[in-house]
Amino acid sequence: IQISVRPDRAEDLAQALTGSSKAKVMLIGLGARDTLRLEAGLCLYGSDIDETTTPVEGSLTWTIGKRRREEANFPGASVILKQIKEKPQRRRVGFISSGAPARGHTKIYDESGSSLIGELTSGCPSPSLKENVSMGYVKTAFTKNGTKVKFEVRKKMIDAVVSKMPFVPSNYFSPK
Repeated sequence: IQISVRPDRAEDLAQALTGSSKAKVMLIGLGARDTLRLEAGLCLYGSDIDETTTPVEGSLTWTIGKRRREEANFPGASVILKQIKEKPQRRRVGFISSGAPARGHTKIYDESGSSLIGELTSGCPSPSLKENVSMGYVKTAFTKNGTKVKFEVRKKMIDAVVSKMPFVPSNYFSPK
């Protein structure tokens, strides 16, 4: 979790959280947070999604409720509903790779390495999987799980495969 606190109370809160012998609480930085969100397949605004990304392109169609789809009276409804029906030109998907980790803005090519098909938005080594995980946008024809692709990392082509997200299963609380 992330906690916001007034600056004059931050040290007291940190001591209260980490000073207990009963609870094993450790503070982490942005790198650890980024790894956890990537393993969970969650987007970071400004990297994985922004004002130019539709929910359909971002693989977030589930955020648009049935009533809103039927009423079609929300901002961007004409574009979004058309993409749901006809498929967008690109989609956000997950990838697994080995070797050097691929990061944001890495170019994605088809399996032969000859055609540029997209670009990564985020990537890092996954301590949980002992492989690299990343997400990015590719042409819709390349979004099927198991599709082999190549990343260009430091002028070398690295093998990768489209993978279902989340990469690491979660147990989010869901009230019934």
